[in-house]
Amino acid sequence: MSTGYYDDNAERFFADTAFVDLSEGRSRFVAALPPGGRILDAGCGSGRDALAFHELGFEVTAFDGSAAMVTRASALTGLAVLHLSFAEVAWREAFDGIWANASLLHVPRRDLPDIMRRLRAALVPGGVWELSFKLGSGERHTPGRLFTDLDEPAARALIREVGGLETLAITVSYDVRPGRETEGWTNVLVRRVG
Repeated sequence: MSTGYYDDNAERFFADTAFVDLSEGRSRFVAALPPGGRILDAGCGSGRDALAFHELGFEVTAFDGSAAMVTRASALTGLAVLHLSFAEVAWREAFDGIWANASLLHVPRRDLPDIMRRLRAALVPGGVWELSFKLGSGERHTPGRLFTDLDEPAARALIREVGGLETLAITVSYDVRPGRETEGWTNVLVRRVG
């Protein structure tokens, strides 16, 4: 995982991401949720999306694996953000929706099915889950970080491997951060079945 990278670079990462406009992606997600529903922001980073969901009237639980990002996210959102790794997730049927924006992409591909089954178990039956990965195929390393990139076929294969999920939509978007507009993202919206 890449928690050390985010601990060491928290200030810059917070500045680069806390105020990025992801309202379009959030809108698709919240449209599939009951009003005031329970959302888990899994790997919340700066807390940007947890704050937006909270301001929309949802009951938000947020966590991140980086202690430095937890501190910043708690300050930004006013929420008690949890310091937790994906492997520690143990909720059962506790959330109407899970938002995993640009967070599971740091999990090694071989570990993704087990981690995703943990998160699936945290959803109520019929609950929805938004995930995003950098557009591509396979694993790659950058200084301090591992990325698991997915394109649509790889995303569909992963969802089948995890099981118990129905794919609602897979879309490609491009980064909204200045200077990164050519970086593609694979966005996946699934629903827990059974």
